[in-house]
Amino acid sequence: MPSIGISLNTAGSLSPVSTLTDDEIAGLHDSLSEIRDQITVTDLNALTSGNISEHQRPLDAAFYSTPAGLLSDFQSSGDTSEIGRILSEAKRIQNSFDAVVVLGIGGSYMGARALLQGLRSPYYNELGEEHRGGCPKIYFAGNSLDNDALSDLLDHLDSLGDRWCAIVISKSGGTLETAAALRVIIDQMRDSDAGIDGRIIPVTGDSGKLQELADQLGFDVRFPVPSGVGGRFSVFSAVGLLPAAVIGLDIVALLRGALDANRCFEETAVAENPILRFVAVESLMEQLLGCTIRVTSVWSDSLESTGFWYDQLLAESLGKRELGATPLTAVNTRDLHSRSQQHQEGRRDKLVVNLTVGQPSSDAIVIPKSEHDQDQLNQVAGTTYPELLRAALDGTNRALNDVNRPTIDLHIYKLDERHFGQLLQFLMIATVAEGKLLGINPYGQPGVEAYKENMKSILNIDS
Repeated sequence: MPSIGISLNTAGSLSPVSTLTDDEIAGLHDSLSEIRDQITVTDLNALTSGNISEHQRPLDAAFYSTPAGLLSDFQSSGDTSEIGRILSEAKRIQNSFDAVVVLGIGGSYMGARALLQGLRSPYYNELGEEHRGGCPKIYFAGNSLDNDALSDLLDHLDSLGDRWCAIVISKSGGTLETAAALRVIIDQMRDSDAGIDGRIIPVTGDSGKLQELADQLGFDVRFPVPSGVGGRFSVFSAVGLLPAAVIGLDIVALLRGALDANRCFEETAVAENPILRFVAVESLMEQLLGCTIRVTSVWSDSLESTGFWYDQLLAESLGKRELGATPLTAVNTRDLHSRSQQHQEGRRDKLVVNLTVGQPSSDAIVIPKSEHDQDQLNQVAGTTYPELLRAALDGTNRALNDVNRPTIDLHIYKLDERHFGQLLQFLMIATVAEGKLLGINPYGQPGVEAYKENMKSILNIDS
């Protein structure tokens, strides 16, 4: 049986007082098996043939097959494959620039940001070039309309002279926040001696406003946002992989991790399948216990941006037809001192999903013994930080479960590229499966378009 470095513990969800039982989970097995066939076969065949029924539209199911396709192409075509081209461009950027700005909003930057925070030091941009492995600093813009934030970034970039570039990510090129920032960035570059040549790298769809701009300005290097892949599902395309390669991450290992998750999903029996069991418990908690708020409780500061990425994945995929849990990310133990009171004694509408990491990336810090012991911590002298964190997690789960507040533990073995790839693909597959179980199309985000159209109308911008 294929395995992944992610384990699932739903014991806290199955408290005796709860109406959720293993029999009720088993009652979903036939539906989940059918959904698995849809994700792995039916939807992909529809995309390939172009025979997409009305109820399937939009059909952004190609995220599932993208890792295998990219790896196969890389194995057969090497440097001329998309992965080969990404690696070559990343090396050029590393050799030519001290900083890179990623312009994008929503799925066009949240995956890359999750990869940066999850797999690089929180002080990455403050490290010297040697400690960054010769990789440039990385900044994110084009994801808001905050005047001061963009102004401060431009001031900083100006201090770098011509030693910075921009990766602009937009499938259509028409998203106002990103398009406006790109126009400002290009204007700033043109005022410099180097101009814009080789300093703007578009990642975009086959057609659209950004593709047209790239033609007009003569940008030679471009990367695709693949058709059949929605923005929030695009982390394993050039959207996420190019920024990841620029900061020195092993993008092949990321893709292999995603492929691990696919194989586990396809080949593991439904009853033992961690992705399908995760979906079953989450769905039943919402339907039977009214857990309409999904708290992703991350137990590592490095996973905060992963939580935000997952918030978008859940919100845009499932928040339709007045259905779908409301996502919320908490970072512990920090947020135990702000939100846990509400989770513990507030409305019974929350399912807490603990996202934990096994092995720390650095050596375990040990609590030293103190001569004065004014804080009375000598009784835990010799205890490591990972041991303290485990006690906090276990204590929090016990407190929640004692008053019948449901929890799930989702445990990733370690934070490296392969395991991170497994985690992100696990969550994308689970979200699609949950949407199908709810009877909604998990692709597309029609509600998001309303604010865009209203804003364009207010600004007198033609669509």
